[in-house]
Amino acid sequence: MSTATKSPILNLPNILTLLRIAAIPLLVVLLLSPSKEAGFWAAALFAIASITDWLDGYLARRMGIETVFGKFLDPIADKLIVMAALIMLLPFNRVPAWMVLVILGREIIITGLRGLASTEGIVIPASNLGKFKTIFQIVAILGLLLHYDYHWFFAVNHPLLTVNMHNIGIFYLWIATVITIWSGIDYLAKFTSIIAK
Repeated sequence: MSTATKSPILNLPNILTLLRIAAIPLLVVLLLSPSKEAGFWAAALFAIASITDWLDGYLARRMGIETVFGKFLDPIADKLIVMAALIMLLPFNRVPAWMVLVILGREIIITGLRGLASTEGIVIPASNLGKFKTIFQIVAILGLLLHYDYHWFFAVNHPLLTVNMHNIGIFYLWIATVITIWSGIDYLAKFTSIIAK
């Protein structure tokens, strides 16, 4: 039995999800500029949006107001903001195009398969791989948005106190890409197994 309720669509968790979608145009505008300041504010906006991703699900469960609308919209909002950030970073060569293709292609294929399964009344549960994928994608994108060197301890310009956020972003993006492929194969295997039955 579904745990979704007949709560009003405009409840607090769903409003947070809608705000996450509304933040995408602002994120896009910020990423039209390659400046350090624009990247910082884009990263801050993306971080806040990522927190609302966790918060809306937590509140929905805590308040007992999970809705069909929320269950549909929440993953769509997540994918849209990740897609927007990665695509907007492409013109500045901050992210390899093939990685973006793999990540976005996986999301489109799996979303399509989920839709196909749901029309047959089949629910394929998300695995922990999907959660890890999301976490590493978020960390990677934050690093890529910040991009530049940042100095710790009152901006002391010393090599040992300097971190290049782009390198950190790329490191985590490699991990995210591997998990993206792994989780995609895992989902395809589950889908094929269930459909075969």
